[in-house]
Amino acid sequence: MQRTGGAGARPSTQSQEAGPQVALLADTHGYLDPRIADVVRECDLAVHAGDIGGAPVIRAMRPRAGRVVAVRGNNDSPRSWGADGRAALSALPEEAHLDLPGGRIVVVHGDRVTPAARRHERLRRLYGDARAVVYGHSHRLVCDCETLPWVLNPGAAGRARTFGGPSCLVLDARRDSWRVRVLRFPP
Repeated sequence: MQRTGGAGARPSTQSQEAGPQVALLADTHGYLDPRIADVVRECDLAVHAGDIGGAPVIRAMRPRAGRVVAVRGNNDSPRSWGADGRAALSALPEEAHLDLPGGRIVVVHGDRVTPAARRHERLRRLYGDARAVVYGHSHRLVCDCETLPWVLNPGAAGRARTFGGPSCLVLDARRDSWRVRVLRFPP
């Protein structure tokens, strides 16, 4: 499944400069599916929307440009990260902003935006100046690209509660158009 178009989208043309490919993932809980690690290696940078589960997951995310943007999730605790990962955990913000060609991404885990039934509405209201809001927490793959900002949940990129298999999103961020590709792998 691929999501294109929606609010703020324009037809792509051959003359547009290629933008960065951004791997969007969440909810690894200490295990990054190797197929998703392969996807990350093909991207320019990676974004993790929390519930990482430990520094080894961050180290396994090796995008081409080497940049990983990550936020803390409700299960990212000193216990789950261990003694060696506590410094990295303490450096994780609850919210991150990433400027890309054509707009800004806001990254949050999503557990603090309640009730869940109105999460997209609330995220759009809170981050109305963004082009997209990326969140995790629910482990449910969602691409809500009908209005701006887009609300994207890449689903679970690990083993826990994948609801059909581990998944991630790849954002092609060009100045004049953005495109989101959905990747789901068999369990």
